[in-house]
Formats: sequence, structure tokens, C-alpha cells
Amino acid sequence: MPKHELILLKNMMQPGYTGSLQDYERAGGYQALRKVVGKAQPAEVTAMVMKSGLRGRGGAGFPTGVKWGFLPKGYVGPRYLCCNADESEPGTFKDRQLIERDPHQILEGILLACYAIGAETAYIYIRGEFVLGAKILEQAIAEARTAGYIGANILGAGITANVWVHRGAGAYICGEETALLESLEGKRGLPRVKPPFPATHGLYNKPTVVNNVETLANLPHIVGRGPEWFASIGSPPKSTGTRVFCVSGHVKRPGNYEVPMGVTFRELIYEQAGGLRSDKLLKAFIPGGASAPFLTPNHLDVKLDFESVAAAGSMLGSGGVTVMEEGTDMVWAALRLMEFFYHESCGKCSPCREGSSWLVQTMRRIVAKRGRMEDLETLVDLCKNIEGRTVCAFGDASVAPIMSTLKYWRPEYVALIQEAEAANLIKLEPAGARH
Repeated sequence: MPKHELILLKNMMQPGYTGSLQDYERAGGYQALRKVVGKAQPAEVTAMVMKSGLRGRGGAGFPTGVKWGFLPKGYVGPRYLCCNADESEPGTFKDRQLIERDPHQILEGILLACYAIGAETAYIYIRGEFVLGAKILEQAIAEARTAGYIGANILGAGITANVWVHRGAGAYICGEETALLESLEGKRGLPRVKPPFPATHGLYNKPTVVNNVETLANLPHIVGRGPEWFASIGSPPKSTGTRVFCVSGHVKRPGNYEVPMGVTFRELIYEQAGGLRSDKLLKAFIPGGASAPFLTPNHLDVKLDFESVAAAGSMLGSGGVTVMEEGTDMVWAALRLMEFFYHESCGKCSPCREGSSWLVQTMRRIVAKRGRMEDLETLVDLCKNIEGRTVCAFGDASVAPIMSTLKYWRPEYVALIQEAEAANLIKLEPAGARH
């Protein structure tokens, strides 16, 4: 049994819970919606979310209530809410579980957000590979519509809120909110230059809020149990509530674990996930999905909150914790992630488009023991010319594996190059074939 109170995963841990509307209502579902629709002002719901300290669970960690507050006041016209269910980050699988096991929890969160921001239409943009999840959401929406929670005049309060599922085409970049909006509009998923921001010029150039699945799933609990309760959990005042972390890699019990913000990586890896799968020692871990810089065993006692992980030189990101034991080839690990980013680059920005290709070629040569010492300088130079020079954060994410492994495991790069030099393998490469 978990030692901490479960919030988001609580229902699905109950024996016989299927995620149906009846099961969700029996567990207290849609009571938060009944509590506020037609009884509280939308601004009051936004104030609750602000007071709770809830921050985005999709990667950036921006305060949710503050984000809602950016919508233009007094605007007359359509507003939109987009639920970002395009969970494509390597090592991350929490949203999938929430969607498949407790879909009505997400729908209630979406409806509360729609009420708060004045949106009559919400889209769930779900990863194309989540075929089962999309079907489950469609079924849940149909159930909620029949019960009067979705559609025109919800709960007899004269409020309209429609929810639609939109399946993506498998592009990682569409997890970025503006690329998601472009894809929803039927265009190629390319990030937009900001400003303007989605709050004023989002979907169809109208005011739009984009929130992650886990972020929205927290709303029924914040409204139902009060913002003070939520704010008391975790690591107040800036990292409140619980967080679902996806633990994978070399651990005994990989899976999703919901813990209060502020517990340590040591507790998450060794107590929740059972420790390493073998007798080997921990060598490295990624704290927040593939786009987060690697950390070392010296960071095991870092707290799982936004500020502490940032101070350690990484980020919580999407919450995907990938654990690696001693014996893992860190250069190879960095290459595998770099190959993913190279494949998923949308190609809009030259530094990312050209630089990722160059990085992959250089890394492949080093791993194949055909590298040169000057390649290490080339890697750093390329990373610095990508970081901070792209329209979205994809460029920064793509260089994180290389920069962090060079920082902590540079001797492994050097050893591969020295082995190539000692065996004169470099001479086998034709002149002019360096890149």
C-alpha cells in the first residue's frame, strides 16, 4: 500500500473500479462540478486554482490559475480549452493511465476549466497511438452527455460545454502547445512564434488555454476539497499537491507512482519503485523525461519539486524518471535520445534542423570508435548554438542528453576516442568524411 494519500490514482486502485460513469459518480465524481456550475462565479473557480498553487504538469510547470488569468477580460466571442493528451515524451506514461483508467476525472476537470474561462468548446488532443485511450474517452463523453454533464444547458444551469476528441498523427512536436494548435487547425504541426500567445491568439486566432491531462485531473479535487487542502500538500508555497511520476529503466517495480511534491528521488526510486533490479549501484537517472538533463547518485536526496530540481541543474519536466544502473554506456544512452530528437525535429528552425543532424553524426562516429578529440569541442559548440536559438523549447531539450553526459561522464567519451586512436581505427575513415 502507498504510504502517501493518493488523489489522482485513488479511484483506480479500488477493487472492481472500471472507470465508468456509475463508478465515478459512486466515488464522488461530478460533485465538484455540481458545486460550482450556476452557483459560483467563474472568477471564483479561477481564484481557487490560483490559491491552490497548482502548476502545469506537462513540462513547463507554469501556474495554472495565472495562465487562465491571461485571457482577455471582457472579450466577446468564442474561447477554447485544449487538453494536451499528446504524451510522446520517452519515459512518460502517466497521462495514458489516467485516460484509460479514470476518464471521467479528466472530463470533470475539463468542464470545470471550461466554466472558469468561459469556453463552450474543449478539444482533447490525444496522441495518435493511444487508440484504446481515444475510444475510452469517446465512450466517457457519450456517457457524460447523456447524463447532462456535457452539451447545452449542463446541469440545467444554462451553460454550454462540448468536448471533442482529436487524434494526432504521432508527431512529438505537437506536444508543444502552439504546434498542437496548428495541428488542430488542420495544418502541419509547427510551433508558432510567440508573442502573440495562445491566451489571446490561440485556436482559430481566438483566446485559448492549453492544459495537460494531469493538470486538469487535479481540478475536481481542488474545487471539491478546497484550495487550502491542496496547497498544504507537497512542498509549499511553489510546489503544491501530488505528482504522478513514471519510473522506468533498471528498477524492480517500474510504473506510475503518485507522491507529494517534495519527496526525494531516493524515496521514489528505492522505496516506491523497489530499488535497482540487480545488485549493481545506481549510475544515473533522468528526472523529467528525455528532455531533462541527466542527474547522478549525488542527487538522490534532491527533492522532487520544481525549485530543487532546477537548482540541481535539471527539471521535473513531464515526470518521467528513467533509472540507469552501473554498466550503462552513457555515450550510447545520449546517442539514443539524440536520435529520437533528430527524428522528431519539425525542421522549422535551422539550428535545430541542421544541428541535430550534425550532433547525431558526430555521436555515432564516437560510439563506433571513429571519433577524434576535437569532436568533443564540436559537440559543445553545436549544443550552444542550438540552445536558446529556436522558436520552441525543442532545441534546448535535444541538447540536454549530450551536455549533461559530457558534464558528468566525459571520461567515457574520451575513452572511446582514445580506444579508436590506439587502434588507428580513425585511419579507416576516408578524408573529408568527418561530417
